[in-house]
Amino acid sequence: MTPIRWLLSLIFILQMYLAMAVIAVVFAPWALVSRRGARVACKTFCRWVIFSLHILTGLKSEVRGTPPTGECIIAAKHQSFLDIILIFNAVPAGKFIMKRELMYAPFLGQYALRIGCVPVDRGKRGAAIAKMKADVAKGTAEPGQLIIYPQGTRVAPGDVRPYKVGTGLLYEQLAQPCVPVAANVGVFWPKRGILRKPGLAVVEFLPTILPGEPIPAFMSRLETEIETHSNRLMAEAGFRG
Repeated sequence: MTPIRWLLSLIFILQMYLAMAVIAVVFAPWALVSRRGARVACKTFCRWVIFSLHILTGLKSEVRGTPPTGECIIAAKHQSFLDIILIFNAVPAGKFIMKRELMYAPFLGQYALRIGCVPVDRGKRGAAIAKMKADVAKGTAEPGQLIIYPQGTRVAPGDVRPYKVGTGLLYEQLAQPCVPVAANVGVFWPKRGILRKPGLAVVEFLPTILPGEPIPAFMSRLETEIETHSNRLMAEAGFRG
């Protein structure tokens, strides 16, 4: 890659965080009195990231499949910050299961809590699952799409990480449909590093898994669906890991 691509990637990252701060401050009065205001602020930021990413780095993005509009669980492949941006922007009322440390991130943490995200402590697995279930149960009065990453962390293309049972427990407790989401975004926007590569980053909403399946069968089906389609998307993007 030429030095200009590294420079443009760095400019993109710097202006992205500047835009986050500006949008957060501008929308703060509305966000404080209305959850809708907080959600509009977050979607404004997402759209700016998508636009500026294309202009500065040549990385286009695409959402395939049919994003859900009703209450459901969205279980997605997580490769970088970009899949968060694309999924949230594609659904009307997304809210994430997020690691607790993000609560203290400037702007991001406050807005995440305001739109209904559920923080959990990943370091205490049993307690985290119980707390997650309790927090989600309390939040069921607020309709929306609950977004969870079954592997619990960002996973670089080619890496293998187990799928955690917390997604299955939520699926059983909430008795809601689950929409799997595949992605190839890590090929272009890596888990770590500055460089953003040109190309077509894709998240794909897959066929819905209806409620009622036993947890082991659900988890097996979920992993197969997400991994199979993510591998296809990554191969389409030129990844040969």
